[in-house]
Amino acid sequence: MTSLLHFLTDPKIIITTLGTLGVIVVIFLETGAFFGFFFPGDSLLFTAGFLATQGYTSMGWLLIGAFLAAVIGDSVGYAFGRKVGPTIFTKDDSLFFNKKYIGRAQEFYEKYGKKTIILARFVPIVRTFAPIVAGVGTMPYRTFLLFNIIGGFLWTWAMLWLGYGLGSVIPDPDRYVLPIIILIIVASIIPPVWELMKSRR
Repeated sequence: MTSLLHFLTDPKIIITTLGTLGVIVVIFLETGAFFGFFFPGDSLLFTAGFLATQGYTSMGWLLIGAFLAAVIGDSVGYAFGRKVGPTIFTKDDSLFFNKKYIGRAQEFYEKYGKKTIILARFVPIVRTFAPIVAGVGTMPYRTFLLFNIIGGFLWTWAMLWLGYGLGSVIPDPDRYVLPIIILIIVASIIPPVWELMKSRR
């Protein structure tokens, strides 16, 4: 179980083992399945772009596939929220579900409104549950889809091109993959931690 979890959360292992298709599938699962919150979306996209300069992945397919996976994934999350409705808030906690994550996404949604669908893309865990909360709420799907497309494009392309750009200019980039992944993970954690500190104050 531990080795499987390590495999599913290590961006470099996912990329070197499953390639471009693996990245696309993981991005879909992180955004479209309520149990996908533990996948490393930010660091995976960045690392995929970074390693595309070494031939591990195809940048062209990544740009198209990751974008579509993010948009379709959020739409699946929205449909799930529409179907289960408010009962999702009373669902018992389990290994793959925790009500506090839904609560965090709901607070984020109430604070930022429609912009949540865009902003949440850059906040781990929240990006998994924000479309579910939007589906539970009253946001029309046409409105949701517009913000979904904008957010999905900005998130996937920004992370991929950032990784690709650095991979192109850094000599012997393989040496820097792990430190950069750690930096991305830390940067991803800062927004929710900051929000938590503000709410406690």
